[in-house]
Amino acid sequence: MTKWRWRKELLSERRRVPASVRFAEAMSLSSHLTSGRVVFPGQTVCAFVPIASEPGSVQMLDDMNDFGARVLLPIVTGNGPLEWSFYAGRDSLRPGPYGLREPIGEVLGTSALRIADLVLVPALAVDRNGVRLGRGAGHYDQSLPLASNGTELVAVVRDQEIFEELPSEPHDVRMTAVLTPNRGLLRFV
Repeated sequence: MTKWRWRKELLSERRRVPASVRFAEAMSLSSHLTSGRVVFPGQTVCAFVPIASEPGSVQMLDDMNDFGARVLLPIVTGNGPLEWSFYAGRDSLRPGPYGLREPIGEVLGTSALRIADLVLVPALAVDRNGVRLGRGAGHYDQSLPLASNGTELVAVVRDQEIFEELPSEPHDVRMTAVLTPNRGLLRFV
């Protein structure tokens, strides 16, 4: 299947997930993140505000902040790499492009990704080789190469969105791990 076909089918599947299941999965993801095995106090975590049926929640961001992590969120400024700003609570978010919610704080630029210890990456699916299928705008594929060597790149998906193999292209940046509601953090070898 083409990437386009994968995206269409995965988005359709996500839309069918009941709100109660999405809520339970978001709470589970938050619990995994703040268990002391994924995020640690003092770390800088690049994260995202989930939209529509994406796994996660704003509460997850609050929980990481409360746990002692510094959370950076992306800001879309055109077709290039993402800019970043610190998350200062749900009241500090404004509407952004593509239905996103973005922080209103000081814009730190694209190089802020270099200070991240961990990058949580939105994904529609990931395969066992770390190939991530995003929504197709290319912002993360342009941004992730700016992260420092050794930074953990973690796709966030639902448990059933891990596949044996997905289509990939040379510009696709491989994930080092995946985070799911029921399995927690799984690292790729």
